[in-house]
Amino acid sequence: MLAIIQAAGWPIWPIIIASIVAVAIIGERIWSLRLSKVSPRNLLSRVLHDYRRSGISADMLNRLQENSPLGCVLAAGLRNIESSREVMKESIEEAGRVIAHELDRYLTTLGTIASLSPLMGLFGTLIGMIEIFGSNSPTGSNPTQLAHGISVALYNAAFGILVAIPSMIFYRHFRAKVDALVLEMELQALKLVEVVHGDRKI
Repeated sequence: MLAIIQAAGWPIWPIIIASIVAVAIIGERIWSLRLSKVSPRNLLSRVLHDYRRSGISADMLNRLQENSPLGCVLAAGLRNIESSREVMKESIEEAGRVIAHELDRYLTTLGTIASLSPLMGLFGTLIGMIEIFGSNSPTGSNPTQLAHGISVALYNAAFGILVAIPSMIFYRHFRAKVDALVLEMELQALKLVEVVHGDRKI
Protein backbone atom coordinates (compact mmCIF):
# COMPACT_ATOMS: atom_id res chain seq x y z
CA MET A 1 0.00 0.00 0.00
CA LEU A 2 2.86 2.35 0.85
CA ALA A 3 4.38 1.66 -2.56
CA ILE A 4 1.10 2.67 -4.25
CA ILE A 5 0.95 5.90 -2.23
CA GLN A 6 4.55 6.69 -3.19
CA ALA A 7 3.78 5.95 -6.84
CA ALA A 8 0.72 8.22 -6.71
CA GLY A 9 2.81 11.16 -5.52
CA TRP A 10 1.91 14.05 -3.24
CA PRO A 11 -1.52 14.79 -4.85
CA ILE A 12 -2.86 11.58 -3.29
CA TRP A 13 -2.64 12.94 0.27
CA PRO A 14 -5.69 15.24 0.11
CA ILE A 15 -7.69 12.27 -1.21
CA ILE A 16 -6.44 10.05 1.62
CA ILE A 17 -7.36 12.69 4.22
CA ALA A 18 -10.81 13.07 2.62
CA SER A 19 -11.32 9.29 2.72
CA ILE A 20 -10.43 9.15 6.44
CA VAL A 21 -12.88 11.97 7.21
CA ALA A 22 -15.58 10.24 5.11
CA VAL A 23 -15.11 6.91 6.93
CA ALA A 24 -15.30 8.68 10.31
CA ILE A 25 -18.52 10.50 9.35
CA ILE A 26 -20.11 7.32 7.96
CA GLY A 27 -19.32 5.39 11.16
CA GLU A 28 -20.60 8.20 13.39
CA ARG A 29 -23.84 8.63 11.42
CA ILE A 30 -24.52 4.88 11.35
CA TRP A 31 -24.26 4.90 15.14
CA SER A 32 -26.19 8.13 15.71
CA LEU A 33 -29.07 7.57 13.27
CA ARG A 34 -30.23 4.25 14.68
CA LEU A 35 -34.02 4.11 14.99
CA SER A 36 -33.76 2.91 18.61
CA LYS A 37 -31.66 5.96 19.48
CA VAL A 38 -33.61 8.64 17.57
CA SER A 39 -37.21 7.41 17.86
CA PRO A 40 -37.51 4.57 20.40
CA ARG A 41 -40.43 2.22 20.05
CA ASN A 42 -43.32 2.64 22.50
CA LEU A 43 -41.93 5.96 23.80
CA LEU A 44 -45.17 7.79 23.02
CA SER A 45 -47.32 5.14 24.71
CA ARG A 46 -45.10 5.27 27.83
CA VAL A 47 -45.32 9.07 27.89
CA LEU A 48 -49.11 9.00 27.60
CA HIS A 49 -49.34 6.34 30.32
CA ASP A 50 -47.23 8.46 32.71
CA TYR A 51 -49.21 11.57 31.81
CA ARG A 52 -52.56 9.92 32.56
CA ARG A 53 -51.27 8.36 35.76
CA SER A 54 -49.40 11.24 37.39
CA GLY A 55 -49.61 14.25 35.07
CA ILE A 56 -46.67 16.41 34.03
CA SER A 57 -43.69 17.04 36.29
CA ALA A 58 -40.35 18.76 35.79
CA ASP A 59 -38.55 15.48 36.50
CA MET A 60 -40.61 13.66 33.87
CA LEU A 61 -39.88 16.37 31.26
CA ASN A 62 -36.14 16.31 32.01
CA ARG A 63 -35.99 12.52 31.72
CA LEU A 64 -37.97 12.66 28.49
CA GLN A 65 -35.72 15.31 26.98
CA GLU A 66 -32.61 13.31 27.78
CA ASN A 67 -34.14 10.11 26.40
CA SER A 68 -33.85 10.74 22.66
CA PRO A 69 -34.49 13.30 19.92
CA LEU A 70 -38.13 12.17 19.82
CA GLY A 71 -38.25 12.68 23.59
CA CYS A 72 -37.07 16.29 23.09
CA VAL A 73 -39.90 16.91 20.64
CA LEU A 74 -42.53 15.36 22.90
CA ALA A 75 -41.19 17.25 25.93
CA ALA A 76 -41.50 20.54 24.02
CA GLY A 77 -45.16 19.76 23.39
CA LEU A 78 -45.86 18.71 26.97
CA ARG A 79 -44.35 21.93 28.33
CA ASN A 80 -47.17 23.77 26.53
CA ILE A 81 -49.90 21.28 27.35
CA GLU A 82 -52.03 23.94 29.04
CA SER A 83 -51.88 26.16 25.94
CA SER A 84 -54.03 25.91 22.85
CA ARG A 85 -53.59 23.22 20.24
CA GLU A 86 -51.89 25.71 17.88
CA VAL A 87 -49.34 26.83 20.48
CA MET A 88 -48.56 23.23 21.37
CA LYS A 89 -48.01 22.35 17.70
CA GLU A 90 -45.81 25.42 17.19
CA SER A 91 -43.57 24.47 20.11
CA ILE A 92 -43.27 20.94 18.71
CA GLU A 93 -42.40 22.28 15.26
CA GLU A 94 -39.71 24.57 16.71
CA ALA A 95 -38.14 21.68 18.60
CA GLY A 96 -38.46 19.49 15.51
CA ARG A 97 -36.51 21.97 13.38
CA VAL A 98 -33.66 21.94 15.90
CA ILE A 99 -33.66 18.14 16.01
CA ALA A 100 -33.73 17.89 12.20
CA HIS A 101 -30.70 20.18 12.06
CA GLU A 102 -28.91 17.93 14.56
CA LEU A 103 -29.73 14.82 12.53
CA ASP A 104 -28.23 16.49 9.44
CA ARG A 105 -24.91 16.99 11.25
CA TYR A 106 -21.83 16.23 9.10
CA LEU A 107 -23.91 15.26 6.05
CA THR A 108 -22.92 18.44 4.21
CA THR A 109 -19.26 17.53 4.74
CA LEU A 110 -19.87 13.99 3.45
CA GLY A 111 -21.67 15.33 0.38
CA THR A 112 -18.81 17.77 -0.25
CA ILE A 113 -16.27 14.94 -0.09
CA ALA A 114 -18.36 12.91 -2.55
CA SER A 115 -18.42 15.86 -4.96
CA LEU A 116 -14.80 16.98 -4.59
CA SER A 117 -13.01 13.61 -4.59
CA PRO A 118 -13.22 13.15 -8.39
CA LEU A 119 -11.97 16.73 -8.81
CA MET A 120 -9.03 16.02 -6.51
CA GLY A 121 -8.35 12.91 -8.57
CA LEU A 122 -8.50 15.01 -11.75
CA PHE A 123 -6.04 17.46 -10.19
CA GLY A 124 -3.65 14.58 -9.54
CA THR A 125 -4.13 13.42 -13.12
CA LEU A 126 -3.16 16.87 -14.39
CA ILE A 127 -0.04 16.85 -12.19
CA GLY A 128 0.86 13.46 -13.66
CA MET A 129 0.34 14.76 -17.20
CA ILE A 130 2.63 17.71 -16.45
CA GLU A 131 5.31 15.26 -15.32
CA ILE A 132 4.80 13.18 -18.46
CA PHE A 133 5.29 16.20 -20.70
CA GLY A 134 8.23 17.28 -18.57
CA SER A 135 9.94 13.95 -19.19
CA ASN A 136 10.44 14.88 -22.87
CA SER A 137 13.57 16.81 -23.73
CA PRO A 138 15.53 17.50 -26.95
CA THR A 139 17.90 14.66 -26.08
CA GLY A 140 15.09 12.16 -25.53
CA SER A 141 12.60 11.19 -22.85
CA ASN A 142 13.34 10.21 -19.26
CA PRO A 143 11.73 6.75 -18.78
CA THR A 144 11.71 7.02 -14.97
CA GLN A 145 9.97 10.40 -14.98
CA LEU A 146 7.57 9.21 -17.69
CA ALA A 147 6.59 6.12 -15.64
CA HIS A 148 6.16 8.20 -12.49
CA GLY A 149 3.95 10.71 -14.31
CA ILE A 150 1.73 7.91 -15.62
CA SER A 151 1.47 6.42 -12.10
CA VAL A 152 0.52 9.79 -10.61
CA ALA A 153 -2.13 10.38 -13.28
CA LEU A 154 -3.79 6.97 -13.05
CA TYR A 155 -3.61 6.35 -9.30
CA ASN A 156 -5.05 9.74 -8.41
CA ALA A 157 -7.95 9.37 -10.84
CA ALA A 158 -8.71 5.88 -9.50
CA PHE A 159 -8.47 6.88 -5.82
CA GLY A 160 -10.63 9.96 -6.37
CA ILE A 161 -13.42 7.86 -7.88
CA LEU A 162 -12.94 5.15 -5.24
CA VAL A 163 -13.56 7.68 -2.45
CA ALA A 164 -16.43 9.45 -4.23
CA ILE A 165 -18.63 6.39 -4.93
CA PRO A 166 -19.17 5.13 -1.33
CA SER A 167 -19.32 8.70 -0.02
CA MET A 168 -22.16 9.55 -2.40
CA ILE A 169 -23.98 6.28 -1.66
CA PHE A 170 -23.88 6.85 2.10
CA TYR A 171 -24.72 10.55 1.73
CA ARG A 172 -27.91 9.74 -0.16
CA HIS A 173 -28.72 6.90 2.25
CA PHE A 174 -28.35 9.14 5.29
CA ARG A 175 -30.36 11.95 3.69
CA ALA A 176 -33.24 9.52 3.05
CA LYS A 177 -32.93 8.09 6.57
CA VAL A 178 -33.04 11.55 8.18
CA ASP A 179 -36.14 12.42 6.16
CA ALA A 180 -37.81 9.18 7.29
CA LEU A 181 -36.88 9.77 10.93
CA VAL A 182 -38.16 13.35 10.86
CA LEU A 183 -41.45 12.17 9.34
CA GLU A 184 -41.80 9.48 12.01
CA MET A 185 -41.21 12.03 14.79
CA GLU A 186 -43.74 14.41 13.23
CA LEU A 187 -46.38 11.67 13.21
CA GLN A 188 -45.66 10.73 16.83
CA ALA A 189 -45.83 14.38 17.93
CA LEU A 190 -49.09 14.95 16.05
CA LYS A 191 -50.56 11.90 17.74
CA LEU A 192 -49.53 13.33 21.13
CA VAL A 193 -51.31 16.62 20.39
CA GLU A 194 -54.48 14.85 19.25
CA VAL A 195 -54.57 12.54 22.27
CA VAL A 196 -53.93 15.34 24.77
CA HIS A 197 -56.62 17.54 23.24
CA GLY A 198 -59.12 14.68 23.15
CA ASP A 199 -59.33 14.23 19.37
CA ARG A 200 -58.25 10.57 19.58
CA LYS A 201 -57.61 7.96 22.24
CA ILE A 202 -54.25 6.59 21.03
